[in-house]
Amino acid sequence: MYTTAFLDVPPLLGAGGSVRLPGSKSISNRVLLLAALSEGTTEVHDLLASDDTRVMLDALRQIGCDVQEPQNPASAPVHITGLGGREPHSPASLFLGNAGTAMRPLTAALALLGGEYQLSGIARMHERPIGDLVDALRQLGCAIDYLGQEGYPPLRIAHGAGVPPLALDAPIRVRGDVSSQFLTALLLALPLAAREQAIAIEVVGELISQPYIHITLELLARFGIAVQRDGWQRFTIPAGSRYTSPGSIHVEADASSASYFIALGALAAPPGSQNPLKILGVGLDSIQGDIRFIEAAQAMGARVQGGPGWLQVERGAWPLKAIELDCNHIPDAAMTLAVMALYADGPSTLRNIASWRVKETDRIAAMARELRKLGASVEEGADWLRVHPLRAAADWRAASIHTYDDHRVAMCFSLAAFNPAGLPVRIEDPRCVGKTFPDYFEALFSVAQAAPECIPVICIDGPTASGKGTLAASVAQQLGYHFLDSGSMYRTTALAAMRAGIAIEAQRESQLAELARSLPVRFDAGRIWLAGDDITEAIRTEEVGMNASRVSALPQVRAALVALQLAFRRLPGLVADGRDMGTAIFPGAPLKVFLTASAAVRAERRHRQLIAKGIVSTIADLRADLEARDARDASRSASPLKPAEDALPLDNSLLSVDQTTAQVLDWWQARQPF
Repeated sequence: MYTTAFLDVPPLLGAGGSVRLPGSKSISNRVLLLAALSEGTTEVHDLLASDDTRVMLDALRQIGCDVQEPQNPASAPVHITGLGGREPHSPASLFLGNAGTAMRPLTAALALLGGEYQLSGIARMHERPIGDLVDALRQLGCAIDYLGQEGYPPLRIAHGAGVPPLALDAPIRVRGDVSSQFLTALLLALPLAAREQAIAIEVVGELISQPYIHITLELLARFGIAVQRDGWQRFTIPAGSRYTSPGSIHVEADASSASYFIALGALAAPPGSQNPLKILGVGLDSIQGDIRFIEAAQAMGARVQGGPGWLQVERGAWPLKAIELDCNHIPDAAMTLAVMALYADGPSTLRNIASWRVKETDRIAAMARELRKLGASVEEGADWLRVHPLRAAADWRAASIHTYDDHRVAMCFSLAAFNPAGLPVRIEDPRCVGKTFPDYFEALFSVAQAAPECIPVICIDGPTASGKGTLAASVAQQLGYHFLDSGSMYRTTALAAMRAGIAIEAQRESQLAELARSLPVRFDAGRIWLAGDDITEAIRTEEVGMNASRVSALPQVRAALVALQLAFRRLPGLVADGRDMGTAIFPGAPLKVFLTASAAVRAERRHRQLIAKGIVSTIADLRADLEARDARDASRSASPLKPAEDALPLDNSLLSVDQTTAQVLDWWQARQPF
């Protein structure tokens, strides 16, 4: 997951390949709570690993459920042993972040389980209404207090021991036009009180987001609760209801997350491609209402086919067709339509989206504000949004998108990078996608395509011990870019050859070049990896160094390693350090830095490094060695050490790593169009 302050998405051209989606947030947190309320242990497969599920799991532990998580939830199930009629641990203070799918259902469940609890979240959660749910629970006789503003979290459930007698004879009334999560919370919790008699819920007004209630009813049935539904206005929980674990349950992939890749296909997957865009984990048989986003995308021109657990999408009509749509059935996924509308043949209107205003942010206002940054004309009302397309490349603007700590704002605006003007899009606070899809940008970049010259590269060259590797790694971390330590490539090749038993000699040049061409090397967290092996220290031995010198003298190997280094230029960008990055490997890089430091300073730095490793040396000897090496590097025939003509010199003799990094980032920001 990207944790940088911002992420610049370069201009994108096309898409192809397969992407596997994470589990549904809506299904995940419902399943976790149902498992917690059930008798027995539930094995939950493909649970979404996200901020929202994390706070739910932590809360379930606090109230006394046994939660067993594997180290890698993506490949192994989570086991939840439910309360099964036991009293939960109390008192407890539960922090639920910005997870409405945890706050609302837990409020209802704990109010009916008994005990004393405080439920709180981040500041935005304390701005999201919960009054209608609290009013419904108070109708029953539950004791719930507001700890801040009336009608909003944080809350205190103040029962003490047990639950007071509940008023169950009359139907429980709850508004349906603010959030479907209020009704979902009651449906999930009320079976706890339906042991002796049936309980009816009546919805006041129109029920928005009906498909999410469908998910709730489907999952209740899996846990033994057969709710009777009279249209979408009355729901009856039968007497004798009792939660029982199904033993094992699978969380299908998130249909809301699929919307970004369905839109991606509609925008950028050419028809008839040999490498089509395929979405795995959710299919046409999904129980999630947001799967109907497919219908909206098809109305705009997308071509979609699929089956159980998969979809395949490609571009159809172009430009996309404008739509006017009641989005009550796809409230979350409809945000993606607002960005797709930028590519349409006329204005598109999204209606019945009042629930947007009480989500992670006021999404109607947020979408309108950020779409205008891109150059669009946008109109908004209490429950609607109209987006006028940007028909010509000249109409588009480079924009830095504020994401309001809202995962869906971040994800849907990444699609603006397919603009015909070839402009990048900056996504502020990309880590907010962790709420539902922590690896969203990695997934996007795995199937998106860009012209190589549009993928930014920062080159940092300089003499030995100037600190260029440390600087390059720091800049890459700050920007969320890939990192290339070119100086380690020959050593890694030599080590790989030694391990493969290939003699490093001219007669084996072709074999060594083939090895170098497909070298599985990567750089991560300051370490160097060869396939799955950390070789950071292994390549620093004297034997490897001597063999690296022999390898570097073989022209075919040098050519293979140049090609390998060029392949590191991948989305969203690259920071490369070495001696010839800006002159020989990436001569067109938009920023080149030539890092220097005095020989005396470099000798002192190297001396400290060697002392830390227990190696005896003198500063005078190290300085003499560095000066001799500088002379050799500057006079060699192949890629001599020298700054590129357009490189910016940076002497870091008196600067810290943070100061040097800040200078490079300042230069980089000055070159951006935002």
